[in-house]
Amino acid sequence: MEKKKVFVSGCYDMLHSGHVAFFKEASKYGDLYVGIGSDKTIEELKNRKTVYSEKERLYMVKSIRYVTDACINSGSGMMDFVESIDRFQPDIFVVNSDGGSDAKRKFCEERGIQYVVLERKPDEGLNARSTTALRKETKCIIPYRIDIAGTWIDQPYVSSEGAGWAITASIEPTCEFMERGGMSTSTRNAAKKIWPYELPAYNEEMLARLLFCFENNPENEGHISGAQDAIGICVSGLSRHFYDGGYWPKVIETVHDEDILTWLESHLCIIPMFPRAAGCSVVDGKDINPEKVRALTEAAARCWDAIMAKDLGAFASAFLDSFHAQTAMFPGMMQPGVQEHIDKWKDKALAWKMLGAGGGGHLLLVVDRIPEGSIPIKIRRRE
Repeated sequence: MEKKKVFVSGCYDMLHSGHVAFFKEASKYGDLYVGIGSDKTIEELKNRKTVYSEKERLYMVKSIRYVTDACINSGSGMMDFVESIDRFQPDIFVVNSDGGSDAKRKFCEERGIQYVVLERKPDEGLNARSTTALRKETKCIIPYRIDIAGTWIDQPYVSSEGAGWAITASIEPTCEFMERGGMSTSTRNAAKKIWPYELPAYNEEMLARLLFCFENNPENEGHISGAQDAIGICVSGLSRHFYDGGYWPKVIETVHDEDILTWLESHLCIIPMFPRAAGCSVVDGKDINPEKVRALTEAAARCWDAIMAKDLGAFASAFLDSFHAQTAMFPGMMQPGVQEHIDKWKDKALAWKMLGAGGGGHLLLVVDRIPEGSIPIKIRRRE
């Protein structure tokens, strides 16, 4: 007697044991054929990119021993499987209890296809799994960025008064840093809309350009996020980027030398303060002129040279000079409460600055040894 054909359809993006158990149970009804939602359909339905491409998902599903064959559904919407049904001509359509619908049931009735609903049931000895639960549990590993020196030079209204370097490092998300804390969380959140869990293995500078353009509307007459945010997130290791009146740097230089990165990690740490207050404008009262910009750029250049030489004293001096140059141009960075946190930690540090635009957020300390109560950094290495 010829075995019946069984059809199931779904996304199968984050493939897990629950999917395999479902395939196993469905295959008891006959030879199992699987329709897989396309990348385009999933993005339209769920408003997110897939974790795995349709090509990868097809490969994985076909590799499961309970599956006879599989294809990418060519339709769209919740009924994207119609042409796959026409292709496989199944006798039975199997759905999970939470994947069924009146539309699917009616479709099967019209086609003379048996409609079977299965309850979610993990295989013996395994925990119940669902993609929704896995997404909640899956940790995003998009990096954060720390700015080490030269902050604000990536804004054209600053670098037009004097060209210079910004220095950033891409750091691993070893903890969840506060929003509005100078860790470039707004740019990181924009990155998560493109790449929900991790940066793709691709040209890092190109990723930074894509992120910068994604976050900033070219017709936006308001604030444009500085390019150092996107570069600091996407470009691994330690970087410096040279700005001369434009939004994008003319040069990006990176360091991946393990001795330098390890040395830097042993002498930098982060102190949480408080989120920058809603409505706080650190640019109010700004005072920018060539002399003040020169103080900023010269401090950043000295800072880079000191890091390359692993000269802690010179690094701390240049680091603090860079911070003083920033606050001289943008006194609004020193919002109420900031100085109290600096005073609390200055005896344990060689130098200090606020991360990002300031106004609160996090302090970055240069230290001889990482003090208790601070957050060490882990610079992201190139894969």
